[in-house]
Amino acid sequence: MSVRSYDSLGTTRRVPVSRSQARLGRDRYNVPLTLLLAVCTLAVLVPLFVTINMAFKTGSQAVQAEAFALPSPMSVEGFLEAWRLTDFPAAFATSLLVSAVAVAGAVLISSMAAYAIHANWERRAFKFAFFYVLAAMFLPFPVLALSQIKLTGIVGLDTPLGVGILHVMFLLGFNVMLLTTFLRNMPGELEEAARIDGASTWQTFWRIIFPLLAPMSATVGIFAFLFSWNDFMMPSMIISDPSMQTLPVVNQLFQSQFSSNYHVSFASYLMAMAPAIVAFVFTQRWVLSGVTQGAVK
Repeated sequence: MSVRSYDSLGTTRRVPVSRSQARLGRDRYNVPLTLLLAVCTLAVLVPLFVTINMAFKTGSQAVQAEAFALPSPMSVEGFLEAWRLTDFPAAFATSLLVSAVAVAGAVLISSMAAYAIHANWERRAFKFAFFYVLAAMFLPFPVLALSQIKLTGIVGLDTPLGVGILHVMFLLGFNVMLLTTFLRNMPGELEEAARIDGASTWQTFWRIIFPLLAPMSATVGIFAFLFSWNDFMMPSMIISDPSMQTLPVVNQLFQSQFSSNYHVSFASYLMAMAPAIVAFVFTQRWVLSGVTQGAVK
């Protein structure tokens, strides 16, 4: 590798430069960004370390020892007590049901809506529908909470299934925006070839379009899972039966019974957030792939 330099007579010549020197020159300007990323990483990892650390302590260690002191010896009594106290299997099954409905509905309904809008973009009604759906992104749930509670009670959807359906609806604007952007970057010749072969609109969508939406569908599904699994406000207001509540709500309901048993509290929190952490760790490459493919033509 070489760089161009000028001598005293104004003529140019090539001066060899090692790869390490060239890399050092490029990375010199990334020091502030590196420091910022380091601070953001610590802001996430430090609380996570404290949670894991406190969860594996005994009751006496959690009260007496410091948060950063390692457990000695390690104990799982906090997990066992949290499992019994919160009826973890039932709450986990409820959260899993709500998240499954949210993910399946987000992928299917959003992809079909995005394809319908994309295929009929020249029609005024579909343009209006697109902007109408996007406008829902600016309506937070607390603003509509009272009406949603009343409506779900009237139609009998004050259940985990109703919460899953509401998650699909509240994520519809964001998901349709992502999928529509992705569809606009796809070549139109694929649909034209399917039409020439005699495929209907339904066949074109399921056999051509939907498989090609896989990267963005994965992104939509992951976002829907994380949103649904971690949501606290909507289940706490919609679900009328306390025995059918999700994990975040159950942790809040039993907060008073945790009292000063910090190891039980942290063990319960860790069990509740572990599925979301594992899901994101193993699927983050699909998230990045979907967002990148949707942004670059």
